[in-house]
Amino acid sequence: MIETGDTGRTWLLTGASSSYALQLTERDELVHLHWGPQISLAAAEALAAAPQPPPRGFESALDGREEYPVEGGPRFVRPALSVRTEEVRGTEWVLAGAAVDGDELRIGFTDPVHRLALDLHYRMRDDSDVIERWATVAHTGPDGPPLELLRADAAAWTLPARDGWRMSRLHGRWAAETQIARTELTYGESVISSRRGHTGHQHLPWVALDADGTATEEHGEVYGCALGWSGSWRISVQQLPDGIVQITGGAGHDDAGLLRLAPGESYTTPVFAGLWSGAGFGGASRAWHAWQLAHVVPDAERLRPVLYNSWEATGFDISQDQQRALAERAAAMGVELFVVDDAWFGRRTDDRAGLGDWTPNPDRFPAGLKPLADEVHGLGMQFGIWVEPEMVNPDSDLYRAHPDWVQHFPGRTRTEFRHQLVLNLARNDVREYLWEQLDALLTSAPIDYVKWDFNRSFTDAGWPGEEYAQKLWVEHVDGLYALIDRLRAAHPSVAFESCSGGGGRVDLGILSRTDQVWTSDNTDPLDRLVIQEGFSQIHPARVMAAWVTDSPNVQLNDRVSSLRFRFVSAMAGVLGVGGDLTEWSAEELAEARSWVDLYKEIRPHVQRGALYRLRAPRGGLSAVQYVHGEETVVLVWLEAQRYGERPPALRLRGLDPTATYTCLDTGAVHHGSVLLHQGLHTGLRGDLDARVLRLRRA
Repeated sequence: MIETGDTGRTWLLTGASSSYALQLTERDELVHLHWGPQISLAAAEALAAAPQPPPRGFESALDGREEYPVEGGPRFVRPALSVRTEEVRGTEWVLAGAAVDGDELRIGFTDPVHRLALDLHYRMRDDSDVIERWATVAHTGPDGPPLELLRADAAAWTLPARDGWRMSRLHGRWAAETQIARTELTYGESVISSRRGHTGHQHLPWVALDADGTATEEHGEVYGCALGWSGSWRISVQQLPDGIVQITGGAGHDDAGLLRLAPGESYTTPVFAGLWSGAGFGGASRAWHAWQLAHVVPDAERLRPVLYNSWEATGFDISQDQQRALAERAAAMGVELFVVDDAWFGRRTDDRAGLGDWTPNPDRFPAGLKPLADEVHGLGMQFGIWVEPEMVNPDSDLYRAHPDWVQHFPGRTRTEFRHQLVLNLARNDVREYLWEQLDALLTSAPIDYVKWDFNRSFTDAGWPGEEYAQKLWVEHVDGLYALIDRLRAAHPSVAFESCSGGGGRVDLGILSRTDQVWTSDNTDPLDRLVIQEGFSQIHPARVMAAWVTDSPNVQLNDRVSSLRFRFVSAMAGVLGVGGDLTEWSAEELAEARSWVDLYKEIRPHVQRGALYRLRAPRGGLSAVQYVHGEETVVLVWLEAQRYGERPPALRLRGLDPTATYTCLDTGAVHHGSVLLHQGLHTGLRGDLDARVLRLRRA
């Protein structure tokens, strides 16, 4: 709900349990008033009428108060907008107007010197506390020089004055993504970013701050911000000299301008969403999850199927008969989606050739993919494939025909990673080629699922022949979005998974176009508990793919773990299996079938339920809980038992203390008040033990 004050210069946005207020001053300065628990419009107007203390010394009266600081004038904070021509740099605002359209507030400004129009957009839905913000910048002149956008962030978020702040973020690397780190916020500027052309394994574009570091999993105020962009990005958290904290974020990194706008052209930023929660980090996570399932992820109401992926069983050495044999075993296990990974196309017998030639290898699939897809469907499963459309091997028909289609600089070595180069999806001809190839592929066989991979970062982001090649950084991602959108519109029954060497492209932008994401190439069940804990800070289990693979885990650490531990670890998200089923014993296949059957029973609760992180994976007992309807599901793991001591009781959350709950596995009846206060003993013992607990409200 959006309310406008009597003067038409104060606005109050109200969601499920919070409010956001802003004001236009008499000098048309757009300033922040409130972000936190719900307040009334009268309270917001009282904040607007309150006198502001004068700035001290060399400080600015605007810094830390403006909703969208620009470069120029009496401002010293990092600007959200930086614009220049050959003669003029900086911006002076003139109010153009404001309008409310349903749940969206738009406030417009102009700069007559630059002939620039700036619209700031706000949206807060009644069922959520997430505020969606973005900006549109346009060159309105009929002629004249282009405008160079050095920086155009989506939003600036201002936090209330507190004695101090703690900042949480997710850091990592390949095979060690989304690890939570919490540190005291100090004066100055803290920046997290990606300069790689994609979201990156190193940071997710999300930060959270809690006052004085006092918030816990279920108590305290938490402010969070998340950016919906799948290319290079930057989030800056500034603690100003007076203690005020302001957060800016948007596409692009510091060394490259964003775009050059000719007369009549415009740029719309990605969404930079913000959330206040008074229920700690867990409450913030549940609010983020609910908003994404309701308003971001396509077809989120559909439960994701249990999949089998053939990569770890076969590598590059695949054949139709071999895939059929794996499919038969997967179907007998209860798998619902069978995915052929790399090496089905072109002359792809290793990672040196074939990328870019998206037609089935005639030696391996002489009649194309349709016969195998039909057989998979006949076994009662859906059929999926792996692709990496943004990449090309130099040893490919595509590269030999169009070496100019890759990102490169004239006279410079074309850097290869994994023997591949990056296609320039900012080019219309490249996108059209990929559309024709992928549309033909999805038409040639009954394909239900596409795993879309991206296995290297930008290194030579050049575009010979383009006057302003820096736009590649933005327009490649726009091209990716347009291509996926076009494919989804033409093939609405096909599901898409985003992958980037594991979790290298996980963000709200790609999640608005894909059904799930590959969380990490690390499938070790113990490592995954930490990765999944961090992932859950912002994203829901419904989009988190997790596999059961072979033991020992030869890819990373040779750790040996039971099928029980591997399955319960992977059941915390969208369950998949990736081991070599031809090497599994009859007993292992039978046990796996029982775990798959159990997952299908608890899947609605895992993928749709409210998540409670009961205990963090820190060496001993850890657990997560999902509450959905009248049932609750608890996944619990014991990393190691020490000194023969029984692990502590597990205190549950989200239950009715006045109700009783029946354990569906043992028939035991528990009082909600006891489960909440004293907890439940899990019966785990030894090393790497795990269990699934199911409770139903009586």
